[in-house]
Amino acid sequence: MSNPPLPRQFKLEKESELRIEVGSESPLRFRLLPGGTAEIFGTELPPEIWLTLPPRHKFAVFTWHGATIDVDGISEVEYVADETPMVSYVNVHAVLEGRRARAKGASSNTSSNTQRSEAPVDSQGPRVIVVGPTDSGKSSLSRMLLSWAAKQRWKPTFVDLDIGQGSITIPGCIAATPIEMPIDPVEGIPLEMPIVYFFGHTTPSVNTELYKVLCKELARTLERQFSANADVRAAGMVINTMGWVEGVGYELLLHAIDTFNANVVLVLGQEKLCSMLKDVLKTKPNVDIVKLHKSGGVVPRNPKFRQKARSYRIREYFYGPSSDLSPHSSIASFNDVIIYRCGGGPQAPRSALPIGAEPTADPTRLVPATMNQDMLHLILAVSYAKEPDQIITSNIAGFIYITDVDLQRRKFTYLAPCPGELPSRFLLVGSLTWLET
Repeated sequence: MSNPPLPRQFKLEKESELRIEVGSESPLRFRLLPGGTAEIFGTELPPEIWLTLPPRHKFAVFTWHGATIDVDGISEVEYVADETPMVSYVNVHAVLEGRRARAKGASSNTSSNTQRSEAPVDSQGPRVIVVGPTDSGKSSLSRMLLSWAAKQRWKPTFVDLDIGQGSITIPGCIAATPIEMPIDPVEGIPLEMPIVYFFGHTTPSVNTELYKVLCKELARTLERQFSANADVRAAGMVINTMGWVEGVGYELLLHAIDTFNANVVLVLGQEKLCSMLKDVLKTKPNVDIVKLHKSGGVVPRNPKFRQKARSYRIREYFYGPSSDLSPHSSIASFNDVIIYRCGGGPQAPRSALPIGAEPTADPTRLVPATMNQDMLHLILAVSYAKEPDQIITSNIAGFIYITDVDLQRRKFTYLAPCPGELPSRFLLVGSLTWLET
């Protein structure tokens, strides 16, 4: 049996970073020593305070001016790198800051001019969409841009379209939330006011039309918020996307750029994608396309690792990032809930179609689902909808995990983050599973 590693110290020169991959079994502690400054994904570290990162986390401590870091615990990888793309990233941030300031100024001018009934285009802050192949560092760059903006007292909106990973909530969802403070390197994205729509699967290929519908619904909701709040409008948004950039994935990327009216496209680590986007978006002169280098700290992840990461995100939802929460187990009757799947079934019978036409599946059709043994270990979304026809366009209240199904008694047991009755009878089910370990 090997001895645990001793605490160690890393001295970082200016514009260098310490890259660490935490082991899979135990957490790791680190702290910034006095006399230096450092940050993780744009969030400054407090000096002399030990921070604990859970297993399987990857992070980079970057310093602009120099820093000394103490590390205690088991890591799979740890090294200091002096070649990073951080200068180019912070230059992008500076350009976005200028746009936010101009948008705020334009908004102020508009509000003082009673003759104007509509806000000019200039009052819209940057709508940044971060694109690139799998494992190019999109989530990390999004966090940096959001944290740097929040540090300057803006409240940008974070939009997460990556249903495979889930940065705001669990995988299988598209979501948005305001970012009012730099993102905590341990706790992650705050969940006070998220807008969440449940797709129910970890790849959009299951139902691409439903994915598009949910993107449009989220965009409409955000447009209403932006039109009602000049500061939120000026702060703009940062949109994180999937790593699927070919074929249907590329089409969904173009759909997202159009749906959210993105005016800045940041392309990470792929010349071909950048060239394709410049060609297809050349008719939109107000859209800037910027190619950026991906960080050398970005590590390719195999499907098994991705599955583990998804499982960890779901566990985090119920138990917290540090496993300090206590989810609640409850029993409910089959009659207490109404469960739906979204998409499937023919849109109309053949008799109602023109001669020769084939019935097609309706991607947004709600199909009633039965509570049975197939529901075991599935994650179900609890909808805020009051009526079934509101389910597609309604925000999600939260999620439950089915731990037992008793067909004889017609009862099921579920895990929820908190005790009490479910906020709605309407539940949505997809293919999202979790085996609690």
